[in-house]
Amino acid sequence: MTLLDAVVVGSGPNGLAAAVTLARAGLGVRVLEAQPTIGGGARTLPIPELADDAAGMVFDLCSAVHPMAWASPFFRAFDLPARGVELVAPDIAYAQPLDGGRAGLAFRDLARTTDRLGPDGEAWRDLIGPLAADWQQVTALAMGDKRTVRGMLDGVGSLGSPGGHARQPWGLASAIRPGLRFGAALLEQGGPRWDRRFLTEEAKALLTGVAAHNITPLPSLAGAGTALLLAALAHADGGWAIPVGGSQAITNAMVSDLEAHGGTVETGRRVDSWPDLPPARAVLFDTTPSTLVRVLGDRIRFPHRGALGRFRHGNAAAKVDFVLSGPVPWQVPDVGAASTVHLGGTRAEMVVAEDTVAHGLHADHPTVLVSDPGVADPGRLRGAARPLWTYAHVPAGSTQDVTEVVTRQIERFAPGFRDVVVGSRCIPAAQMERHNQNYPGGDISAGAATMWQMVARPTPALDPYRVAEGVYLCSASTPPGPGVHGMGGWHAARRALLREFDDRHTPGLAPE
Repeated sequence: MTLLDAVVVGSGPNGLAAAVTLARAGLGVRVLEAQPTIGGGARTLPIPELADDAAGMVFDLCSAVHPMAWASPFFRAFDLPARGVELVAPDIAYAQPLDGGRAGLAFRDLARTTDRLGPDGEAWRDLIGPLAADWQQVTALAMGDKRTVRGMLDGVGSLGSPGGHARQPWGLASAIRPGLRFGAALLEQGGPRWDRRFLTEEAKALLTGVAAHNITPLPSLAGAGTALLLAALAHADGGWAIPVGGSQAITNAMVSDLEAHGGTVETGRRVDSWPDLPPARAVLFDTTPSTLVRVLGDRIRFPHRGALGRFRHGNAAAKVDFVLSGPVPWQVPDVGAASTVHLGGTRAEMVVAEDTVAHGLHADHPTVLVSDPGVADPGRLRGAARPLWTYAHVPAGSTQDVTEVVTRQIERFAPGFRDVVVGSRCIPAAQMERHNQNYPGGDISAGAATMWQMVARPTPALDPYRVAEGVYLCSASTPPGPGVHGMGGWHAARRALLREFDDRHTPGLAPE
């Protein structure tokens, strides 16, 4: 059997980023995907159960909104728009409706946001404005390997082009001030002082809704880091972007580049044990640590194998896709101009809901994320019918159909929502793994979102990607963590190039 240069297990964004990087270095690369379709957490598909109600309509299976598709160092270099992927962002990045006809609104325009926040406008500007102005440095630091100075330099010193450009000697120095500012904001919003800055429920809830993406008790450092980064990107160049046509557009662009450089993708290729892999000089796993341990077994040295086995998964999301006969009838009309809406009520209510889930119980009023892609991408509509993407936070492994719970939570802020629902499909948390093996029990973050695991995932090893000779982990269970950013794959592929192929050159990623 022919010896391949590299095999990548899993075709999620990180796996494809690794495959693209290796193929561009001139290596023979094969990607193996267990599912019948490629993309992992970035897939857009029809839903057979809704075929009668949604003829020709497609739904984002996992992620739907992609600020990192333009902001991460990997994708800035890869340049999706130059490859025909249109990234569109509405004027309102996200919204947080409250009872009584109120709402917090995060406009792409920082000034409009602060104007609408009234007495909290200047406090919002003081906290988020500097991070938005320095979004490149803040993003690059957040997307580093969380281990080494070199890892920070790799992200910061070549802003916009992680491949092929010489590292600028002033890179780290230029990031010190934004890094310190981000760190100070992190400590404030991730600890007991988080309630001191804002006076109004609108501002408090607006930032808390973003922090709740981590599905973790609040306040927390991990939640604060997510909130600050994503809130800053909402006011930056590309906003909270949606790929026209759905998340699959990102995946398709990456696969096209891989194939153009000689790589291949095989679907329906499940890897359960080492013999399932074709012989290769390097194998990169875009999988959970548990999958990696199961496949490699005693090929991983015992101390490292034990550490990987102690990797903790977090709580979960249960997904509900709706087909609607028209727009969601939000009580506050401006909420309908946002393609992302966080539902959970006030900061205090969301704290209770997240704490309830953390204790293994279902919240009566859970945090719910809603995305209406038709707001930014009218091509997703079919006549008056439109898709609506939602998920609710639930305990890990929950088997509950949350359709009614989600419907009630939307109806709370959009009276009459039931009247526009034509059809729906729920994927309980316990079934999320059937669609993406990297979401065990519905853990869409690929690991518990504690600050320790956000920094020291999957283990505290100096190199978080190399597992054994010729074997690397490159999934969202490695730094920098969850999200469609490609950085875990890029970091791992560069290490494989150096260790397995003695290649110190990082290939360029720009379209040719």
